[in-house]
Amino acid sequence: MAGLPFRFRGERFNLRAFTMAVFRKRTHTPTPKKKDIPAGLWTKCPLDGEMVYTKDLEANWNVFPVSGYHERLSTKRRIALLIDEGTWKETDSRLASKDPLKFTAGGSYPERLAQHQKKSGLRDSVICGHGLMDGLPVSLAIMDFSFMGASMGSVAGEKVTRAIERAIKLKCPCVVVCASGGARMQEGILSLMQMAKTSAALAKLRAAGLPYIAVLTNPTMAGVMASYATLGDVIVAEPGALIGFAGARVIKETTNQDLPEGFQTSEFLLKRGLIDMIIHRKEMKSKLASLLRALAHRKVKVKAVKSRV
Repeated sequence: MAGLPFRFRGERFNLRAFTMAVFRKRTHTPTPKKKDIPAGLWTKCPLDGEMVYTKDLEANWNVFPVSGYHERLSTKRRIALLIDEGTWKETDSRLASKDPLKFTAGGSYPERLAQHQKKSGLRDSVICGHGLMDGLPVSLAIMDFSFMGASMGSVAGEKVTRAIERAIKLKCPCVVVCASGGARMQEGILSLMQMAKTSAALAKLRAAGLPYIAVLTNPTMAGVMASYATLGDVIVAEPGALIGFAGARVIKETTNQDLPEGFQTSEFLLKRGLIDMIIHRKEMKSKLASLLRALAHRKVKVKAVKSRV
């Protein structure tokens, strides 16, 4: 196939040369790849999609600047937020949950505990201790949602109870920062018993005339909400916190009714009297200290209740 008997633009057309020209291997200049963004560099707001540099968000106590959405705060950061620097002393740090029921549904309970302990760096869902809050001595317990959804087990209930009893011993106020998805099913009735135990301890605190403030964060649900979270002399909440006993979906299916807008949020419950104040995270320390100073001057008289025979 030296050529064909016709001309192409004044020249004899060469099929072989044309074919090689068309099908020759092309050389492509590679497009430079964009540098991969490191994971965790930016954080997206779940309300309006705002993208915030994670370090800036942490510097703002995990509050998004535009929407004001309060992201969850770790226990360590919560202590730094509320307690005067250098005054914090953790207590009962060695308490850890056992497996009295030998619970196996959904996997081994001890194995799940070990996984969450390794991931969160906590032994359980509550850290307690005491320190100074704007110069005031206070016994403090903090629930951390990163540990099994801050579920209330026997250790969590015991730590909250000890924080209350320590307030009585030290004759100082008690503050509990609440966050929970509910009772820990792996401990069954032992988990539910913590509702009664913590409530009884708070009755003793009130009899001693000492203040108790419950701080409700997102979310505070189920057994925690039905016990010490709503037994405070003053009940405060962070903006937009989800607070309730059962979930909205369960309530809607049970009542077969549409739920009002903002149902179970701290703003919704403030209007209906369940909570007393909504406090922005940046103002939490100063306003709690003001409340504690005001409550410290009260005098509580507890009357004995005569049993009916």
